Order: sequence, then C-alpha cells, then structure tokens
Amino acid sequence: MSSLTKKALALFWILFFAGIAAVAVVFTLLSNGTIGYLPDVEKLESPEKTFATEIYSADGVVLGRFFEDKGNRVYLSYNELSPNLVNALVATEDMRFRKHSGIDFTSLLRVGIKTLIFQQKNAGGGSTITQQLAKLLYTDKVAEDPSQRARQKLSEWVIAVKLEKLYTKDEIISLYLNRFDFLNNAVGIQSAASVYFGKSPKELSLHEAALLIGMLKNPSLFNPAKAKNKERCIARRNVVLDQMVKANYLTTAQADSVKALDLGLRFTKVDHKKGLAPYFREYLRKIMTASKPERKNYYATEDYRIDSIAWEQNALYGWCNKNTKPDGSKYNIYTDGLKIYTTIDSRMQRYAEESVRQYLGGYLQKVFNRENKNSKRAPFSNLTRQGQIDTIMNLAMKRSERYRKLRLARASDKEIKEAFSTPCRMDVFAWKVEKINGKDSVFATTIDTTMTPLDSLRYYKSFLRSGMMSIDPFNGHV
Repeated sequence: MSSLTKKALALFWILFFAGIAAVAVVFTLLSNGTIGYLPDVEKLESPEKTFATEIYSADGVVLGRFFEDKGNRVYLSYNELSPNLVNALVATEDMRFRKHSGIDFTSLLRVGIKTLIFQQKNAGGGSTITQQLAKLLYTDKVAEDPSQRARQKLSEWVIAVKLEKLYTKDEIISLYLNRFDFLNNAVGIQSAASVYFGKSPKELSLHEAALLIGMLKNPSLFNPAKAKNKERCIARRNVVLDQMVKANYLTTAQADSVKALDLGLRFTKVDHKKGLAPYFREYLRKIMTASKPERKNYYATEDYRIDSIAWEQNALYGWCNKNTKPDGSKYNIYTDGLKIYTTIDSRMQRYAEESVRQYLGGYLQKVFNRENKNSKRAPFSNLTRQGQIDTIMNLAMKRSERYRKLRLARASDKEIKEAFSTPCRMDVFAWKVEKINGKDSVFATTIDTTMTPLDSLRYYKSFLRSGMMSIDPFNGHV
C-alpha cells in the first residue's frame, strides 16, 4: 500500500468519525434544547389534542358534532382501527416501523445512496411514521428554506426518538391517524371513514383503507371527492396494495382482485346543519356556551330576566363557562371532545322530522304561498296595518344576531339601518321536492342568493312553523 493511499484512507476514517461525532454533538444539543425547537417533556407526554364534541341520542346514535374549522376530529384507540388500515399504513409509509426506535437509518442510507450516488428522483422517503407524527404535532409550518428545513428535520428526529420512549408502537399509529387532516372537514381517521365511506374505521374494507392511506402522501393531490382526481386516486390506491403485497400482508391475487374495484365512495360533506335534530343541537350549543347575562347586551328586559334566572337555576345554561377543567381553564365545546348524552330518541326524531317535511313543506306551505301570491302585505295578513308591520320588522331586526354584533361594535342607528338595507350574498332556507320511487319526497335545503338582511327577515316570516314535543310519562324525559 503506497503512502498516498494510506494518507487518503486515514483522512477518510478521520472525516468519518468526525462526522459521527458532529452528529452526536448536534443530537445532544437538540435533546437539551440548546439549539433548535424541542417541546418540554410534559408536552411530549401529553401532546395538544383538539377533538370535536359529540351529541348522542338516548338510543346511542351520534346526532351531530360541535367543532371548529378543520377540527372535526374524534379520538379513536388502536383497537378501534381496522387491521387493513394498520397494515396499509405500515406497508406504505414505514415497512420497518416495528423494528426501529423512531429513526430508520437503513432507509436513510438507502435514500442517500439512491439520491446522491445514482441521482434517482424517486428514491422514496426516509421519514418514519413516528417522524411524521412529530411533524404533525410540533411543526406548524414546513420551512421552504433548505437550511431551516434541515434544522426542522433534525428536531423531528430527536422528538421522534423521545416519542418512541413515551408511547407504544400501537399508540403512535393511533396518534398519527387521529391527527392527520384528510381534507373536507375530515380530520382524523374516524371523520375520514365517515365522510368518504359512511363507515367507522373498524368497518373499512381493504380497498377503502388503501384509498385513505394513499391520501397520506398528499391529500390535495389524491382527494377522491374531486372527480378529476379519480384515476389518480385509483392509481395511488393500487400502489398501496402493491406495497402490502411486498410486505406480505396480501397475496398478488388478493391485490389484483381489489384493484379491479371502483373507488366506491359514499362522500358526505360535513355540515353543522345536516343530520337529525339540527334545531335542538343549535339550542343545546347556545345554552351550553352562554355567558353570564349582562343587561347592556339585551334589547328586551324580559329576555334578560329569563336568562338571568336560567344562569342561576339551570345547571346546563352556561355550562362551559360555569365549569373548569383540571388545569383551571374553562371548557371549550368545540375542542375538548365532550360527550353530550340527551334524552332524544333518534327513531322518534326521524319519524317526526319526516312527518313535518312531508305535510308542512310539501302541502301546507304551498297552500299558504298560493293564498299570499297577490298580497302586497305578504306574508302578513291584509288586515295588518303598515305601522304594525314596521313594528314587527323592527323588533325582528333588533333580536337578530347581526344587530347584536353591530351594537357591540358601537355602530350608530344610521349605520345599522344602512347595513340592514344593503344587499349581500347569503344562504337562505327553502323546501325542495324530489321524486323518489315515484313518490314526492320533501327536503330542507338552502339557496345561495343576494338580498338585504331586512328582506331576508321578511322572507323567513313567510315560512310556516310547527313544533312537536314528546315526553316519557314515566320520567319526564323529552
């Protein structure tokens, strides 16, 4: 061996060990929080979670949820996940998940060789499921600058190692799937399974699980709710199935049979107004989030008196502001994952709503509209004087949420009148009749239109109302 070769070899080993030492020093400084961002141990042990509140009927049906924008997340444990989901996730995102401790150095080496030496653009990713969870939990925005992203990546590595020490592998999978945003207000796997397939995660079939796991790569690019993405989503789903074959979760024959299937979506857009008992749910929300009444916020003295009594005597009225969590903060109905159990029977509620829709919306409303078609005072009686109509409309305006907000913003009477007389875009209620199996079925819908807020108040007064209350004679439950 020549002296030049010996010197080159010695230099290689010096640089090699110096690199290892540098990485060790950087990791130590990151672990101690000396450089970069690292959440404290308490935060790692209990990462911030925001979950939607669910409202249950007496017969165990979820009537609806309260959540903030992009907060339609419901917590799910590992045991509530379909094995198809778990297998698809591990096979596609991190085949060595059960073997590493947060960082998969084998995958990193493979990616490095393919990228640096062979210049392959499709070398794959070296991020483990735990690293992806670390990014979801503690990286608000992925840096575009390469040097900043490198620092973020190093922090994610350290956090991933710490997460592996605090949680089991099953808990990490559950945390990751509960956290991921699948778009269309489907945050977390529970909401995603419901929004895209009308199922619980436990009920997802193989091709449905593969489609949702395929979205993890890029939910916007592989959003199945958009018709233009259909072929792309099928191709991505099939990639997931191929990965499952490679990981020995499926045979080639099983994968091929599933690949022949269509997407099979049952997409249902999440909306607070949809579902059973929407008025009851809205009443419940307003009651539970009510603040202590202040006279200045009320137009009518009687309304203030009623709410003041409710605040003192009704435990449910203002519940979120009267009660505190263990840390002393008040409950948030949109983010604290509350479970609200009601006495409403979903079956009786469904029958009642169907009866109202069919008879009120499909028959009586038509008769009422026909009678008022040529009336200049509609929807009021021709016997109602204009002065009375003006008084009714003025009172309706002052009791509206728009008026209350304008008053709180210290708007003058002139500014309020101008705001209520200025046309603006809005969604308004309407009845819709459709032929189903040769029979007229009536549904509540909304119309996107432009009108003044004052005209919208008058428009809503043209609708007939009905109410029904059913009480259990043995215990008084509604």
